[in-house]
Amino acid sequence: MKSNRRKFITGAAGAAAAAVAAPAIAQSLPEVRWRCASSFPKSLDTIYGGGEVIAKRVAAITGGKFQIRVFGAGEIVPAFGTVDAVQQGTVECTHTASYYFVGKNKTFAFDTTLPFGMNQRQQNAWIYWGGGLQLVREFFRDFNIISFPAGNTGCQMGGWFRKEVKTVADLKGLKMRIAGLGGEVMSRLGAVPQQIPGGDIYPALERGTIDAAEWVGPYDDEKLGFFKIAPHYYYPGWWEACSMYSMFVNIKEWEKLPKEYQAALEAACYEANLDMMAEYDFKNPKALQSLVKNGVKLHAFSPEIMKAAHKASFELYEEEAAKNPSWKKIYEPWKKFRQDEFLWHRVAEQTLTTFLLNTPDPVPGKK
Repeated sequence: MKSNRRKFITGAAGAAAAAVAAPAIAQSLPEVRWRCASSFPKSLDTIYGGGEVIAKRVAAITGGKFQIRVFGAGEIVPAFGTVDAVQQGTVECTHTASYYFVGKNKTFAFDTTLPFGMNQRQQNAWIYWGGGLQLVREFFRDFNIISFPAGNTGCQMGGWFRKEVKTVADLKGLKMRIAGLGGEVMSRLGAVPQQIPGGDIYPALERGTIDAAEWVGPYDDEKLGFFKIAPHYYYPGWWEACSMYSMFVNIKEWEKLPKEYQAALEAACYEANLDMMAEYDFKNPKALQSLVKNGVKLHAFSPEIMKAAHKASFELYEEEAAKNPSWKKIYEPWKKFRQDEFLWHRVAEQTLTTFLLNTPDPVPGKK
């Protein structure tokens, strides 16, 4: 069970914290109560659950002295209103995807993902060791926010379509729910992007307001029931080689926290970042098999669409770098780091993975 896996990962540390730290905290540190406005509905237990993982771990480490109550999208503020709520101090924090807010500034996208960007491991390397966290935090400071990586889906699927899309011409006029800069790239290919919260996608697809929709991957997509309306399931989600989620905290509220509570929150976000990826990797294979059994038709995006999208993406990046200083400040080092990571992964990682995925395991006794 999920709870048992988490206990295995963090049980020893949690027990030590409860035995040693909790009595001291209970005696000397204040009670703190925060509200976290999630951008995700509670029905999506894995992605919404990232916020719950953080809240439960923070409470456990602090002996219940620091409590964070997580609210689903729309309970306090709309899914796409959470950054404003944190910036203005309406809530102390949000668990969200930064690319929802590229309308404010496209630079927000770096904290989640860019089309044809890095995978989950490469993103973590950039954030934790390659200077990425310092760069995005410097940008977020203008919005009164400090950020903490707090989840990832890995490479996502390419979404659900009522009809097959084989060429770029098939995308002309197609109304598609797609978030972040992927929507702008799709627009350059002739599609009509729509940014719709997760809980509202199915009704829009059912009513015909949209012709296609992407969300995350098999586990969440099956729960949302998209296959009942749009049977063609495409891959890969080239706009999300990974999708990193974050805990955004109001800077003033962060600075008011005792150092012990700051450490607890930071550690909890680390755990959520690890845990969400592991959970999706566990649940997605079974969900994909279930979808195929229910008649879902899997398709890879054609090389024509992939190449056109790749070209349009980097044209967008270079254009933005020429006019947006905050974008350029992160984009240039991001681009260099990405190139170096790709060189490294091409050597050992890709070679072994390609062999394993294309070579059946031998059966003893058979030639």
